[in-house]
Amino acid sequence: MAQTGISANRLELLQIADAVAREKTIDRQIVIAAMEDAIQKAAKTRYGAENDIRATIDPKSGETRLVRALTVVELVENDSTEVNLKDAAKIKKDAKVGDVLTEDLPPLDFGRVAAQNAKQVIVQKVRDAERDRQFAEYKDRIGTIVNGTVKREEHGHVIVDLARAEGIVRRDEKLPRESFKYGDRIRAYVSDVRREPRGPQIFLSRTRPEFMAKLFAQEVPEIYDGIVEIKSVARDPGSRAKIAVISKDSSIDPVGACVGMRGARVQAVVGELQGEKIDIIQWSADAATFIVNALAPAEVAKVVLDEDAERIEVVVPDEQLSLAIGRRGQNVRLASQLTGWAIDILTEQEEQERRKKEFEERTALFQEALDVDEVIAQLLVTEGFANVEEIAFVDSNEVSNIEGFDENFATEIQTRAKEFLERKEVELDEKRKALGVKDELTEVPGVTTAMLVAFGEGGVKTVEDLADCATDDLIGWTEKVGGESKRHPGMLDTSGLSKTEAEDLIMSARVVAGWVSLEDVIKKRPADSGTEAADIPETPQSEAEALFAKTGAT
Repeated sequence: MAQTGISANRLELLQIADAVAREKTIDRQIVIAAMEDAIQKAAKTRYGAENDIRATIDPKSGETRLVRALTVVELVENDSTEVNLKDAAKIKKDAKVGDVLTEDLPPLDFGRVAAQNAKQVIVQKVRDAERDRQFAEYKDRIGTIVNGTVKREEHGHVIVDLARAEGIVRRDEKLPRESFKYGDRIRAYVSDVRREPRGPQIFLSRTRPEFMAKLFAQEVPEIYDGIVEIKSVARDPGSRAKIAVISKDSSIDPVGACVGMRGARVQAVVGELQGEKIDIIQWSADAATFIVNALAPAEVAKVVLDEDAERIEVVVPDEQLSLAIGRRGQNVRLASQLTGWAIDILTEQEEQERRKKEFEERTALFQEALDVDEVIAQLLVTEGFANVEEIAFVDSNEVSNIEGFDENFATEIQTRAKEFLERKEVELDEKRKALGVKDELTEVPGVTTAMLVAFGEGGVKTVEDLADCATDDLIGWTEKVGGESKRHPGMLDTSGLSKTEAEDLIMSARVVAGWVSLEDVIKKRPADSGTEAADIPETPQSEAEALFAKTGAT
């Protein structure tokens, strides 16, 4: 009878292990290992925690074996875990120092407390294994769409049953006015998976642009197959979205492929997104064309690009202004997000007024600077001269060829222009000194007196101050704030300096300040331009100076 009881217990142990492994979707061996740890902990409570007790369960028969491990040593310091060579020979004849011997212990009779402790160990080990499994499974699914069932809604957050784990759609990741109840089916984008003390947290989203892109990939075979590519997506979740697509096969219209027969494909996505309106736009490598497409359905009359600042000025007919901007600026904001460009919209009337204002300002400047009448100043503006510097240093023929001008008059105009610039230079230099800008900054190649004044107003007064600057400090930067581009001006924002020129200016200051050597700068420059760095050490000093002449460093 006793033998029958033992067999039943063994069988029951394995059945429990199999059932837990199936229920939690974890490896059966992990459950058995948890049981071994539980038995081992209970045995240490019975025989003493100082002993090295080990428990094993045969995964086939279910037989449990309990042993005490002893390490063979020459001199015993801890008789609970060590045994000398003489006593070890009684257990194993050929034992030698370093061997680990085992002594069988009698089967453990679990008491109520020991059984409860064992249960806690098993539950904790299984829970840890389940969490590890969930994290390992879902961390590789970041960036994919999952289907689940709503379990409950807590404080606006939706808890989703994913069958093998739980996910959460936070309040700010739901579409506006979207609500769920228990049992609803839900599709969402896995945005992040994190390990946390309470278990892996699977964060889901229905507002991310990537969610829309993945939905289109599911509905449009051409996207799934890689024939049509989604280049960018911009969303105002629950309201409106723009998606830019391009086809790798000239015979396939990417916009038509996404719309589908009678709009079936795009309507499937719209339905999932609670009626969100979607503009599908043809992507173009030409920034101006792409931005014009992105502003659809508005018509664009003219665009002016500023590539360094990544800004574009768009001129639209007066009646198209509200359509181009959209309700609460939605259309232009989404177009800006889609293209990555800051977009300024003007009507044709506004552009004409601005051009008129610029014409009047330049005319007034030339009248004052050159001491000429309004007609002559207007002629110079009409010919395309934007400032006094252009008049002073342009080839004299370009001035004398203006209708009504001759060589003598052109010479006189240019002389007046140079005299004006000299007077202005003296004024700027006095202002520079009043601001406390050191003379040493004048030694930095490429720095003008106007720049020195701007530096002083910006708190840059020494070569070290300039050397410590970043390009953004000089030319400003643009950042996305709430989906809109915000411009932060730099000290030299109005100088028209490009990013490369600003970098060269700062590097020149670092050379003058002694922070870097001219040779170090030259070694880096060819690497940026594709020249083999190995060629640089052989460059003679005169040639090295020529290479760095772009910045004017000496």
